[in-house]
Amino acid sequence: MEQKNQVYVKLQKHLDKQAVGFPATRSGAEIKLLKHIFAPDEAEIACCLSYKYEPLETIFSRAGHLVDSLEELENRLDRILKNGGIESKTKDGVRHYCSAPLVVGMYEFQGHRLTPEFLEDFSEYTSDRRFGLEFLGTKLPQMRTIPVARSIHPQHNVSTFDEVMTLLQQAQAPFAILECICRKKKSIEGGTCEVTDRQETCLAIGPMGRMALQSGAGKEITREEAIMTIEQNQKQGLVLQPSNTQKAEFICSCCGCCCGMLGIHQDLPKPLEFWVANFYAAVDRVTCEGCGACVKRCQVGAVSVAAKKQPAVVNLDRCIGCGLCVPACPAQSITLVKKANEVRPPQTREDLHEIMMAGKKGRLEKLKLAAKLVVDSVRTGHMNLFK
Repeated sequence: MEQKNQVYVKLQKHLDKQAVGFPATRSGAEIKLLKHIFAPDEAEIACCLSYKYEPLETIFSRAGHLVDSLEELENRLDRILKNGGIESKTKDGVRHYCSAPLVVGMYEFQGHRLTPEFLEDFSEYTSDRRFGLEFLGTKLPQMRTIPVARSIHPQHNVSTFDEVMTLLQQAQAPFAILECICRKKKSIEGGTCEVTDRQETCLAIGPMGRMALQSGAGKEITREEAIMTIEQNQKQGLVLQPSNTQKAEFICSCCGCCCGMLGIHQDLPKPLEFWVANFYAAVDRVTCEGCGACVKRCQVGAVSVAAKKQPAVVNLDRCIGCGLCVPACPAQSITLVKKANEVRPPQTREDLHEIMMAGKKGRLEKLKLAAKLVVDSVRTGHMNLFK
């Protein structure tokens, strides 16, 4: 058994050196995860890929000893792609491939082949401290929050990368709609979403859309259908979380009861230190009637009403500026405020991963991050990390 695991240990170490690491744990849950996605021969080939997109010929220069021809290598890579183990895109008419992080990447492309066993191993791995520090320790987060359309107005001077309809209008086709893997996970585990009973709410766009179609993880829709989907998501109270890029490559629509990302937010003592959001909600204490509609609408527990008819209070350490509370307020007492220092995301996920790779933290920096999380938990009294 030990010998059979060697190729997966090799792949784990290789993936851990990429832009978003894949650390080993004492439980070995990471090896079990890799076995769900890669056959042994596929794991060997995956060790020849980088976080950078590369053409087939470049990969063949490293993987040629594992296959008989370029054609065989392409077939093997496409098989791994179909199982959600790697990523692919076409540049100037030439297919390129790269390794995929676990999140956002391999996990999200398991939606059409989820099993209870995979979910059990995924939960075991992602609840480990080592994974948490790796995921939180990247120089830039992989995702960000943008406001729902009804919460912004011309005076906000919203940049195109923070305006969902502009993102969709300017996006490159194809558009693929996917089942929300977090909601599907909740359903398989016996739970139900408190916000929506719809499963197909997440979009993959452009190169990621094409990859979703090639892997069978999504189905193609038109731009107009993508816009209609996002409009319905906003009405139902889902948080818009696109890729942390100026060109939208995916847009997740998330709820606090199912979403893994928002679950992390709720566990952290100061989540805004690990979040990209250019807005926050503000309450007019004079006109606020304390009805609590905003509390029910907020998906991250950032709004509270101390007593009936008392003005709502927004915790600025937790507000992600999604804007869901704005149209929910019957007294129109909540508005979004644009932060003084706007954060401009990189152009593409390739640029994002380059920044992550350049700022990759070492062991000492991760220990410092772990210590800070402990101190912040004690200071804020938010002890969810220790439950």
